[in-house]
Amino acid sequence: MQAYIRYTKFVLVFVFIVIAAGGIVRTTQSGMGCPDWPRCFGMWIPPTDASQLPVDFEKYLSKQDIDHTFNVYHTWVEYINRLLGALLGLFIIIHVAWSYRKFFKTNSAIFWWSLGLLLLTGFQGWLGKRVVDANLAVVKITTHMLVALLIAAIPIIILRLLNNHKPVLQKQLVALANVALILITLQIVVGTEVREQIDIISKNLNYEQRSLWIQGLDYWFKIHQLMSWLVAGSSVYLFWKALSFQQLHKVAYWLLLAIVGTMLMGLLMAYVQMPAFAQPSHLVLSSMLCMALVAYRLHVGRSSV
Repeated sequence: MQAYIRYTKFVLVFVFIVIAAGGIVRTTQSGMGCPDWPRCFGMWIPPTDASQLPVDFEKYLSKQDIDHTFNVYHTWVEYINRLLGALLGLFIIIHVAWSYRKFFKTNSAIFWWSLGLLLLTGFQGWLGKRVVDANLAVVKITTHMLVALLIAAIPIIILRLLNNHKPVLQKQLVALANVALILITLQIVVGTEVREQIDIISKNLNYEQRSLWIQGLDYWFKIHQLMSWLVAGSSVYLFWKALSFQQLHKVAYWLLLAIVGTMLMGLLMAYVQMPAFAQPSHLVLSSMLCMALVAYRLHVGRSSV
């Protein structure tokens, strides 16, 4: 049992690694470094030099909206991101097989959740192709991010099913956790819109003068700032209430760590000239915050999922 639990936690951590890789792809403007999918410039292993491009490479470069030239750095950042996604799929296939063997006859819900994780990951791969085909259309990027969060939530649900501790069953905490989850989901959607504007502004400034990027944002950024305080307030209150219940301490400290980290990275981007490391860090920490709220909600609701 313990080996299965550790492997499920490993899958969860790897999901966040893939999310971080996606954030790095966006931060480095590498989203169209491989302008086709699933191959890259029509190859399974992309070129490392322009001389290795296929003879019809222009049809691939014409899809880019970055610089319409071959950039080995952009290409391999995006390709590594895809490799990590493929590895995640392989790890999940192993998880499904393990779940079937261990739980199908005794606790079939775990197997079905694991199978759902595999199907959702497959859908995410298809959606990644649609994002590339649409040249990083913002709606598809937002959907891509939300599906990633659903993928991250399933291992947490499985771990909760394996946890024998009874839920706290506090109606007030259930309601507030639901509200906080809705707020953080909306915040991530708004954040994707803000990130899209940052991409446009940074491109127009040749990815220089980072101090000017925030100044060019419109009302979406104001909404994002306002909602960040609502999310922070509700999360801190949930943390404070959790201190009264021993079984909530672990998830509460993860919640506090995630909200402090998310707010810190947000403040760095807003007031310290958008340091490059802060963008993917903000994305990963906000995803961690969302998953901490999912775990919190599972611990204060009924044990059945």
